[in-house]
Amino acid sequence: MESVPFELDTLNHLIACHPQLRAKTLADVEYNGKLYPVIRAELGCTNIDVPTVMFVGGVHGVERIGCQVQLALMASLLTRLEWDVQLQHLLTRVRLSFVPIVNPVGLIRGTRCNGQGVDLMRNAPITSADKVTFLVGGQKISAKLPWYRGKNGMERETSALVDYVTSLLSTSSSVIVLDAHSGFGLSDHVWFPYASSQSPMDKIGRIYQLKQAFESSFPHHNHYRFSPQSLIYQTHGDIWDYLVAQNPKVPFVPLTLEMGSWSWVKKNPRQLFNFAGLFNPQKTHRYHRTLRKHTVFMQFLMDIAASRTLENLTDKQLHKLDRQAYQLWYE
Repeated sequence: MESVPFELDTLNHLIACHPQLRAKTLADVEYNGKLYPVIRAELGCTNIDVPTVMFVGGVHGVERIGCQVQLALMASLLTRLEWDVQLQHLLTRVRLSFVPIVNPVGLIRGTRCNGQGVDLMRNAPITSADKVTFLVGGQKISAKLPWYRGKNGMERETSALVDYVTSLLSTSSSVIVLDAHSGFGLSDHVWFPYASSQSPMDKIGRIYQLKQAFESSFPHHNHYRFSPQSLIYQTHGDIWDYLVAQNPKVPFVPLTLEMGSWSWVKKNPRQLFNFAGLFNPQKTHRYHRTLRKHTVFMQFLMDIAASRTLENLTDKQLHKLDRQAYQLWYE
């Protein structure tokens, strides 16, 4: 009998204890006769036409640290709201959204895929125009192999996330997303679309401006490598590629935080003998360090959204930033 993962218990506890969290179930996913919810929780301004910052985790069930980073941020913000006047003021100007557990069944099973064997980040209906890496880029051969794209359209979890982001794009002045993952390389990466194409996304200058603002404002916290995901490897079915391809009418900046879990393995090679250890810190001090390591960047995203810096770029400024972004990442 499967037990409810502690991450879902933590999320439910936060919702129960903090009525200012506006929670809703986006979808119920059935597994072994039980239903597990995909929950979103919102905090802050309820007006339409305000910036939204969205924090996503748990797309891949084995990458539990992604869920835990987002839940730690939620808990910190809710505690600070009792006394932090600056945070209270910030939340009058911005909406925060959390979907920390996109794949609850994968979390229970300790698998990358969902209960149907589908990799949700290969499941969106978008196909790379270029050749992708065999298997890793997404495959339709069999659910018994990793990175399976599925054959029956979008899974319930994928569809729920896509529909929710689409609704936010229609009720926000801009949307910034940080989707937390782990498992690639020794460094922390911040990736952005496209994963399916080596061409730059439209108005990529906004991401370049965000990168420049963060690195100049927090030079001693700059442990991230910003790049389009396609410079690392290309895939089919990326959720954020699919949403960007819908040409949203408001500024949309989807970022993927890829925490470099190889550094944890390098420091503790015994993690190689534990599948979960390839994606999550096993030592207590490294776990706590990871939970606090990304707080500055996440707070920065809230602040820059509330300032509307990316929204207020003129056409001339954006054209210049687009050119600088192209020179940095594509030439």
